[in-house]
Amino acid sequence: MKLWKKIGLGILGVIVLLVAAVLWFGWSLSADIKGERLARVQTSAQYQEGTFVNVELQAANDLGWDYLQDQFFGGQRREPEGQIPVIPFPSDQLSKPPSKGLKATWLGHATVLLEIDGYRLLTDPVLSERASPFHFVGPKRFHPSPIPLEELTGIDAVIVSHDHYDHLDEPTIRHLAAQGTQFYVPLGSGAHLEAWDVAPDQIHDLDWWQEAKIGDLTIIATPTRHYSGRGLFDYKATLWSSWALIGPDNRVFYSGDSGYSKLFSEIGDRLGPFDLTLVKIGSYGPGQAWLDVHMDPEDAVQVHLDVGGKQLLPVHWATFNLALHEWDEPILRTLDAAEKHNVDIVTPKVGETITSGTPHTNTQWWDSVN
Repeated sequence: MKLWKKIGLGILGVIVLLVAAVLWFGWSLSADIKGERLARVQTSAQYQEGTFVNVELQAANDLGWDYLQDQFFGGQRREPEGQIPVIPFPSDQLSKPPSKGLKATWLGHATVLLEIDGYRLLTDPVLSERASPFHFVGPKRFHPSPIPLEELTGIDAVIVSHDHYDHLDEPTIRHLAAQGTQFYVPLGSGAHLEAWDVAPDQIHDLDWWQEAKIGDLTIIATPTRHYSGRGLFDYKATLWSSWALIGPDNRVFYSGDSGYSKLFSEIGDRLGPFDLTLVKIGSYGPGQAWLDVHMDPEDAVQVHLDVGGKQLLPVHWATFNLALHEWDEPILRTLDAAEKHNVDIVTPKVGETITSGTPHTNTQWWDSVN
């Protein structure tokens, strides 16, 4: 009996150590918001009873047996069977002055390299191999980045929609921070960047409708309908946002991750029209709870219309396996919805640059991948 008691105590000790390790790791990944940043968070109209909240509430989560079956045994082609075509971006181009007009290069998922009125920006830059806190597990890229991380230079500013791993990538942020890039993040999210040794004067936490300037380019944090959290203890501890970029000659809207919301019409009324919109089309459903914070392609086209977009560049698809739909379903549904509403849509290959105001020939490149 003494032997079994010792074995039982040993097993219990191992379990306690594992639980403690998980809790410690979960805490280390969570946003540590304090000081002046915490004071700003607590005064936000979006902050209630210790967390940020959406203007339009999300339906209750329904993670029943049907969902679990689909998650682990669903028959969708969630990953491409062939190779996604990637156009390498010339690294020497980044040492040249940015375009005085408006250019956009989709680098995959929600990462877009923008050149607008003489400034070079990135949206939600994730150039790592995985959207994960780990190097060995987690959603893996379907394709390489058109710009290897070590060659990424010349970025004036980064806008971040929220702190999920497929939108906020520590290695990419550290690489850019060492070059003096400025970071514009939703309120509270700067805590992550400070933990990664980004200098405080490079971090700009903004609440909804607050704005900042880089030269004569105005960067405005605009509302959206989503949530946040990287660790076990920071669910909705930081804000989420879409973004408006207002230059002397060009305007760009980036939706970030979001469900559909009446807020987009307000953005259009206050800041539109936009020459180019970057709108999330992938990683949606099933179930209303998911759709409330991850809009489907038809809603994405409606967002483009709501904000007064002239040209639509769909993003947030074809890079990571994050949802229960086929990998190319988002673009097929988006094209159908865009045709019904007479929307000018561009579908570049990963790494292909489009220039606003000039004709672009779309190709259905995803057909060759399958």
